Amino acid sequence: MDSKQIGNLLQNIPDSDSIMRMAAVFQALQSETRLKILFLLRQKEMCVCEFEQVLSVTQSAISHGLRTLSQLDLVRVRREGKFTIYYIADEHFRTLIEMCLEHVEEKHEL
Repeated sequence: MDSKQIGNLLQNIPDSDSIMRMAAVFQALQSETRLKILFLLRQKEMCVCEFEQVLSVTQSAISHGLRTLSQLDLVRVRREGKFTIYYIADEHFRTLIEMCLEHVEEKHEL
């Protein structure tokens, strides 16, 4: 491979800041609780008390997971009276988790 080809390949690699943010997203997805939260949010917007009911996990674990997901802007928050409602940030991220699920289920069937 010549230096021009190498240069062309390197041009298509995101900058270091983008790579670091992507790595943080994938690191956040290594948690079973956070993934379950995301798949619940894929179905409906929810508050912490609903997560507790459905997941049978402590409020502390749920809050920690939601904080991590919120800090990465994967999950967003809005207030409804005294409730804090969580939802998936955007369709890009919804698509990412759906594609990941499709990938692992497809590989599992083989």
